Amino acid sequence: MKHSFLYRKLILPLADLLRQGITPEKIALSLAIGICLGVFPVLGSTTALCALAAIVFRLNLPAIQLVNYLVYPLQLALIIPFIRFGEVLFGVPHVSLSLTIIFESIKRSAWQTTKTYWTSGWHAMIAWCLVGPAAIWILYMILAPLLRRLARVSANVVKARQSPGVSA
Repeated sequence: MKHSFLYRKLILPLADLLRQGITPEKIALSLAIGICLGVFPVLGSTTALCALAAIVFRLNLPAIQLVNYLVYPLQLALIIPFIRFGEVLFGVPHVSLSLTIIFESIKRSAWQTTKTYWTSGWHAMIAWCLVGPAAIWILYMILAPLLRRLARVSANVVKARQSPGVSA
């Protein structure tokens, strides 16, 4: 039977972690923080941020990096909204930009791009700092019950496979 990409790359690894004894709450926190840090509006920073969070909060490093990797398209989609929210917060005029403009500018000169968008980047980071903690809490409150259920289902499947004469 062929399973979907998300099932193979997310659900099965999570079920494996649960069978290894990692609590659903710890995995939920790892996922929530990984998702939120994964959309931090500074390209190239999320892997280090997720690793640091995993060490500081004693979270599951593979789980946090897995979701960090999976939310990369979301990070790209949210960079400009975070910049725009930062502009509103600080009452500054809109900077003319798009992902295409940013990537072309980086190709020409990463240093000049950094200098050009330095203020916009800081505004976006402040905007993320206002949104991120609430998003982590909301995601945790959604994911913890789902992972508890996955843990029960996974445990039942293992028990059914171990019982003689019962087919799973």
